[in-house]
Amino acid sequence: MTANREDIINALKTVYDPEIPVNIWDLGLVYDIKIGDKEIVITMTFTSPTCPLMEEILAQVKNAVVGVAGGTAVRVELVWDPPWNLSMMSDMARAELDLTEQGW
Repeated sequence: MTANREDIINALKTVYDPEIPVNIWDLGLVYDIKIGDKEIVITMTFTSPTCPLMEEILAQVKNAVVGVAGGTAVRVELVWDPPWNLSMMSDMARAELDLTEQGW
């Protein structure tokens, strides 16, 4: 049985950018989750195309979702459009990083 959206989001919340103490979901790096009968596709980006840990984080995302996918294949698609910006972060992430609307 394929995981549901909530299970996948919870799995994504276990993946952190090592340089930022906030998970990738709350950072707004995940743009889309498509759950199909044969495949789950996670579409995501990074804060910068020069992230030195990009491959490691992509692998962590895939492994986290595989853990709840119930045997369904998982594919992670990396996109750069639209470009990530601070407004994509959750309120919790902004609070964690001490960013207020005036500060960004």
